[in-house]
Amino acid sequence: MKKALIVWGGWDGHEPQQVAEIFAGLLKSEQFEVEVSDTLEAFADGEKLRGLDLIVPVWTMGQISQTLVDNVSAAVQNGTGLAGCHGGMCDSFRNNVDWQFMTGGQWVAHPGNDGVDYTVQICQSSSPLVEGLEDFKVTSEQYYLHVDPAVEVLATTRFPVVDGPHKLNKAVDMPVAWTKRWGTGRVYYNSLGHHADIVELPPVKEMMRRGLVWAAAGKDLVNAEKPAATYSGMADSQ
Repeated sequence: MKKALIVWGGWDGHEPQQVAEIFAGLLKSEQFEVEVSDTLEAFADGEKLRGLDLIVPVWTMGQISQTLVDNVSAAVQNGTGLAGCHGGMCDSFRNNVDWQFMTGGQWVAHPGNDGVDYTVQICQSSSPLVEGLEDFKVTSEQYYLHVDPAVEVLATTRFPVVDGPHKLNKAVDMPVAWTKRWGTGRVYYNSLGHHADIVELPPVKEMMRRGLVWAAAGKDLVNAEKPAATYSGMADSQ
């Protein structure tokens, strides 16, 4: 049985407990053994993290020690999957660039705030994560992110939709969902999920189910006898 750890907390506006419960339900339906924690100290045992198949952060706008980030990073570099959504993964710790490098992006704005009507466009490719999915509309926050150019983009949304200082720039397709590698670990992110009801939307929930399972499956491909060299960040980021 695969093992997953969900850690929720931070800003209550993103309904982290409710979102964590949705993710726990998805994982249990896929026969995962799931531990749910509401403290960042769940990241304190590095050896335990390296034994997991999946870590799911649901934590917005928090403060975290470098030691805890290093523990998560080392686990993912050695095969543990990392998957999450919205601010719970890519607006977690604004002061920690190692976290942002690992996850593949950082939220910087949501022009128009909540209630923006926009389209999520699926990037049809060979990835099984989007196979059979179709474009869909959503009314929520439309995330503008600074994104790692190394990610594989699975879905996008077109900016601008509403007025703002960005509007006179050319139109851009902003990634909504992506994958990347961090060492030998698989990373999956989806920017949808401002509230639990958005995560519950059928296309969003299915995207997250696939992403969670995909990230966890990477552990099976890792040769445990040859762990990856652990990256600990640039000296000036500590």
